[in-house]
Amino acid sequence: MKQFDFEEERIRQEIKKLEAKHVLIQLPEGLKPHGPHLAGVVEKAGALPIVSADPCYGACDLATAEAESLGADLIIHYGHAKLLKYERVPTIYVEARATVKVNEAVEKAVPLLEKWSKIGLATTVQHVQTLDNVKEILLHAGKTVVIGDAGHMNYSGQVIGCDYSNAKSVAGDVEAFLFVGGGRFHALGVALSTSKPTIVADPYEKRAFSVDEGARKILKQRWASIEEAKKAKTFAVLVGLKPGQKKLEKALSIKEKLEKNRKKVHLFAIRNVTPEVLMNFPTVNSYVNTACPRLSLDDASKFQKPVLTMNEAFVVVGELSWDELCRKGLFES
Repeated sequence: MKQFDFEEERIRQEIKKLEAKHVLIQLPEGLKPHGPHLAGVVEKAGALPIVSADPCYGACDLATAEAESLGADLIIHYGHAKLLKYERVPTIYVEARATVKVNEAVEKAVPLLEKWSKIGLATTVQHVQTLDNVKEILLHAGKTVVIGDAGHMNYSGQVIGCDYSNAKSVAGDVEAFLFVGGGRFHALGVALSTSKPTIVADPYEKRAFSVDEGARKILKQRWASIEEAKKAKTFAVLVGLKPGQKKLEKALSIKEKLEKNRKKVHLFAIRNVTPEVLMNFPTVNSYVNTACPRLSLDDASKFQKPVLTMNEAFVVVGELSWDELCRKGLFES
């Protein structure tokens, strides 16, 4: 059964309307197996398809430079909603809405929500169309259900890897969250951003589970990283080069704050934050990551030195306490 709607007819029509000749297809990791098939759709529409094999971490990671270097006159970006206000290369966003049913997983989640009566709902763009149905299931189970408005996002209840504003906007009104979607990545983001118990209803595996223990483990790791960074004498502030991750002004602000705390600070421009890249700078004791904040959290064990989020850097310079950080969230918002 096809699990996602790739809007193939829309793609064919858009290519013909735009008279595109060279099309760069960009997919997140979970959708890359469909790349060859989608290339065939583009080819039949009369354009040359090129599938980007590089990692894609979100709509902030638009393959603009790649498209320009290849002479592509159109990007088809799959799996995410539009995030950037302006694209240098014409871009079509195909959200790839999931076609799998969520009811079975949600029903399995209900017993795990037994201790709480007020439940917040969150999901990725693939499942936003199911939230009304999920709400009805929870209402039938006697729950009060709250869904955050669109906020910074395109849809109510939608979260992305670095932005949980929808969930945070209702965190004070609920006792726990139900996240609808696959895996732990986004659900952990909900838990860490709201400090609320978070249950996952995974429609792909048809199961439900808690991510609370994983969130607690990450918080312990972050505490240890911050304490280690406080001892550091030399920092590097990482400035992301991807279109939606470039925050030079914030990097300069953090550099200034660290220098006022008698730290030596360098600015590093970087496209992909990896342990191998950072190992090239042995005199740097700690890093502050102003690009994708999830790299600091989810890959922490892979880095030999602390890689802090922006909010964590504020703890190092004394502008936030640990308790304030936990209430505010580890992510920059």
